[in-house]
Amino acid sequence: MELQVEASGETVGEAKWSALRELERRQPGLDKSAVRFQVVSEGERGLLGVGFTPARVIATVSADARPPAEGIPPPADESELAAEARGLVQRIVEGIGVSASVELVEDEESITVSCSGPDLGMLIGRHGQTIDAIQYLANAAMYRGHQEGRKEVVVDAAGYRARRRTSLEALAVRSAERAVANSSPVELEPMTAVERKVVHVCLKEFPGVETTSEGTEPNRFVVIQPS
Repeated sequence: MELQVEASGETVGEAKWSALRELERRQPGLDKSAVRFQVVSEGERGLLGVGFTPARVIATVSADARPPAEGIPPPADESELAAEARGLVQRIVEGIGVSASVELVEDEESITVSCSGPDLGMLIGRHGQTIDAIQYLANAAMYRGHQEGRKEVVVDAAGYRARRRTSLEALAVRSAERAVANSSPVELEPMTAVERKVVHVCLKEFPGVETTSEGTEPNRFVVIQPS
């Protein structure tokens, strides 16, 4: 036997959020990962905001779907900082209505939280805007809570960060070429420490330029200077 609800919202994401809330109201303890979504309409804003049509989805789940009693416990050797990052990202992801499990990789400089699940496109967002916003929120919270010994939090899903690295390297080379051609510095968009490092390393051996980071966290950015 299955439960099924239809919900609407300004975006497909909001419609899914509303559908999940209604399913949880009807079935407390719902296993969110078992919910299946059918997008009926992606919505349409209309010309100059006139003629708005909301997005609509149908959410379906088995009537007896329940999450595991204890879930998957975190590794025994997971640091306190990593455990905090895990919980923080999980709360943010659940807050936007996405069902995903997370795995962590921690090194001396960063904590990478990799999300997996059936709806990662919604988690990543258009041009990575959603996952970048999640990463920004996670780092802002960690910066506030840990003045010393803090680490960069990297949020990944479906290999997005590897694709982002390739994009950053291409941007770095194009910007360096422009800095040399125009004999003037080029400022890049604000980036995390991990992303800035990608640019610095990429241009380390590039002839005729040097790179610096300027600004304050979490809005520091790379400046490419002709040398």
